[in-house]
Amino acid sequence: MFNPWLEEVWRVGWLLIVGYLLDLVFGQDNVFVFLALVIYVIGLFYHLHVLERWLRERRTPDPPETKGMWGLIFNHIYRLHSHNRNRKRKLALMVTRFQEAAAAMPDGIVILRSNDEIEWFNGAARKLLGLRTPHDVGQAITNLLRHPLFMNYLSRLDYAEPLIISSPQDDNTILSIHLVPYGKEQRLLVAQNITRLQRLEDMRRNFVANVSHELKTPLTVIMGYLEMIIDMEDDCTRQWDRQLQQMSHQAQRMQGIVEDLLLLSRLETQEANKVDHEINVPEMMSHLINDAKILSGDQNHIIEFNIDKQLALYGNESELKSAFSNLIFNAIRYTPEGGKIIINWRSDNEQALLEVCDTGVGIASHHIPRLTERFYRVDVARSRETGGTGLGLAIVKHVLNRHEAQLRITSRIGEGSQFQCIFPKTRVIELAKQ
Repeated sequence: MFNPWLEEVWRVGWLLIVGYLLDLVFGQDNVFVFLALVIYVIGLFYHLHVLERWLRERRTPDPPETKGMWGLIFNHIYRLHSHNRNRKRKLALMVTRFQEAAAAMPDGIVILRSNDEIEWFNGAARKLLGLRTPHDVGQAITNLLRHPLFMNYLSRLDYAEPLIISSPQDDNTILSIHLVPYGKEQRLLVAQNITRLQRLEDMRRNFVANVSHELKTPLTVIMGYLEMIIDMEDDCTRQWDRQLQQMSHQAQRMQGIVEDLLLLSRLETQEANKVDHEINVPEMMSHLINDAKILSGDQNHIIEFNIDKQLALYGNESELKSAFSNLIFNAIRYTPEGGKIIINWRSDNEQALLEVCDTGVGIASHHIPRLTERFYRVDVARSRETGGTGLGLAIVKHVLNRHEAQLRITSRIGEGSQFQCIFPKTRVIELAKQ
């Protein structure tokens, strides 16, 4: 089999042998060996010059006509270059297709470099974000979108949830901004026009709030008359006692749903109070634990609590009380008779942590992501028996969001559940020891 490298070795060997023989014939001391090496080096420089000129000029894609080892090298470089050229052509085609597809999308697409500079954007981004071609390419996105919420969203590096802001082009247009990290510290900004969805959501909230408000008065009247009839204790009342008690129970349940809907509507529509107050959480927890014992009644629940009496919060007292009570009362409602409930209020790495643990039936993992949806119930029949409205955890989620806190839920079937409310250190207060 032809081996160019072996041929090159033979060529060098013959040159040295010929030079050595000439030195013997003419009585020279390695002069002809030196000349043979010089001739070989000149040949190397010549082929290097041909290679450099071919790579530099590229007048023809085909390599120069060369034999032996240098022909092999030229062929390898040629194949490598052809492979890279085909690869580059495919990549360029993919980029073109991506840009064509992105340009046809109704959502604004912006490609950001690691330093937040704009690399590319589509036509929808020009319309929704007010970007201009080619003036804004290479500009920092923060120089063009100066909305404070967007600046904060971009710098916090947490893009799990989209940012809802108004368009810089039109205050009546509502945008959902989502950042997707990819590649080497690059990010894809997606701006979606959700004005119609936002208006539908506002209509839904207003509808629920109005209906709940309108139901509150007639329910109050109905409950008042039912209580009056039940308290009469005559023969007619005793005859219909079971039916009246059921009516009263269902009216109370309806009133609870209406009150929760009104609270949830207020949490969704009103802005969070920027002036926070110091909340004595240990004192609040002591009242809630007493209410929990009353709610437990004769079910013989074992209620343990560990309350850090020096740990308080900045926030809204009525909202936090509503969130904490929902978690604690849910644990009472959904824990079987004789079960155990543990309530902890403690600090953890400068954060404040409320833990409500129970030994109830537990929750399947596929239910957990949807537990904070309004009216979502794991067991509808049991929820009705215990008086649940299906709104408690939705209220908890909104209250925690308004207090920059997180809700973490873990549960196992047959072992129980754990609900954790994690408050940032900016909300934590250390009370003086009494």
